[in-house]
Order: sequence, then C-alpha cells, then structure tokens
Amino acid sequence: MSTDTDLDPARNWKNWHERRITAVSAPHGPLSLTGTHWLSDYPEGRIPAVPGVWRERGDDVTLTATPADGLTVDGRPLTGEAVLTADRGPIGESRVAHGGRRLVVMRREGLWAVRDFDPESPARGAFVTVEATPYDDRWVLPGRFRPYGESRTVRVENADGRERGLALAGELAFSVGGSEHTLQAVVEPDGSLWAVFADGTSGLTSYRFRFLRPSPPAADGTVSVDLNRALLPPCAFAEHFICPFPPPGNTLSFEVPAGERNIVVR
Repeated sequence: MSTDTDLDPARNWKNWHERRITAVSAPHGPLSLTGTHWLSDYPEGRIPAVPGVWRERGDDVTLTATPADGLTVDGRPLTGEAVLTADRGPIGESRVAHGGRRLVVMRREGLWAVRDFDPESPARGAFVTVEATPYDDRWVLPGRFRPYGESRTVRVENADGRERGLALAGELAFSVGGSEHTLQAVVEPDGSLWAVFADGTSGLTSYRFRFLRPSPPAADGTVSVDLNRALLPPCAFAEHFICPFPPPGNTLSFEVPAGERNIVVR
C-alpha cells in the first residue's frame, strides 16, 4: 500500500487524492454544510431551521434552548443558556449538536455566525468524486518564498459576495516555460503557505479558482511548488462557504491542467 513515505511520487499523489475524497465526503466534511447564518441578520435570535435562540454578546455568543429544541452542548442536553465562543477544532467535535448535525460558531472581522453541518445534506448525497488530473512530474516546480517586510492586507471579494481582508505575507515565485511567475501567499500558523489562484483553465475545464498549500519553506526560502496538489476550495463543495477570490496578481497567464479540477455529482 502506498504511503506518504513512498518513494514513487505518482503513488504518493494517488494516496493523497484518495484521502481528499474521503475527507470531503465525510459526515461533517465540506459537502455537509447547509448554511452560514450571520447573527447580525437575525436580531431576534431566531435562525430559520436552526433550533434555539442565538444572540451575539460582544466577545461571545449566547444560546438559549428548551428541551423541545433537542440541542446538546458538550454532549449534554441544553436547557437554559450557554455561553459560546468560536469553535476551533474539527467540525465533528464542535460544542453544539442537534442529533447528527453540528452547529459551529464562527467569527469573521468582528461578526458572529453559525454554520450548520448536516450529514444528510443533498450535496453530500449527490457527490460522486473529485475530478483530478493524474500526476505529472512536469508540474512539480522548484520555487522560492520571498516574505514581505510586513504583512499586507488587501480587500478581496468572497464567494458570498462580501468583501473581506486577506493578510498576505509574501510571494511564492516559480518558473514555467522559462518565465518567472509569482503568487501572493498567506503564511499559516504551522509555517506552511496558502495561495488562492486562478489560471487559464479557471471557469472552463476547472473550478473558477483553486487553492495551493505548499509545505513550509526551507531556511533559505526554497520550497517545492507542486501544482498536482492544487485544491478545490470549500465553496466548490457547498455554496455556503465564504472562500476569498484570488487577490490582484494571482491569476496566472497560462493553463494549469493539473490537480483537482471539479466535483462530479449524480
């Protein structure tokens, strides 16, 4: 069986691809998201089809429920009020549940929301697989990460039509066909990179944009840019995600016929 330590890169990629399909189709994977509900849109605290009364209170959220609501917090039935903060862990371990559903508290730019993850979602039921191009070593490129002197926040449109800030820490440089290209990137807490990009296939033979998540750069800034592992963003699986669109400069002038392309549904 192939593992991540397999010296054959094609088998390694196949194993990665199979894990991705398993992850996105899991009971509380991205296909199960049925709604992102901003509490500012519901000043009375009643979210349609979501049990309980949800109210933002400065740095936290209060949830009030009766036994008829059927809600649990930390695995115990909720009667009365619970004070909640943003969930940080895996969706399946979020504090609030309604049967198999998970009601996840999140915060973006000071605004609170509740996300509803339902294993019985229509999208999860219709999912077949993730279409991806087979591994091609021509799309494994030597790159270099060039950090900015300080983080730069740019406003970009998100998949829900709202504009939000995206904090960019530097640029990822690599060459294709003898020409250098760059992608502005975020540095994740573990040191890995995250870039949102589009290319000549976007909206045609692949989804309208994709994610790239290279490993942390070496001490000298060198990093492998493996476009075979270009990822579909969460909003490709459920329209209720708020993925950022590519920032200015992150639309490549050539086609990237590699990595994940689209989802296949029944």
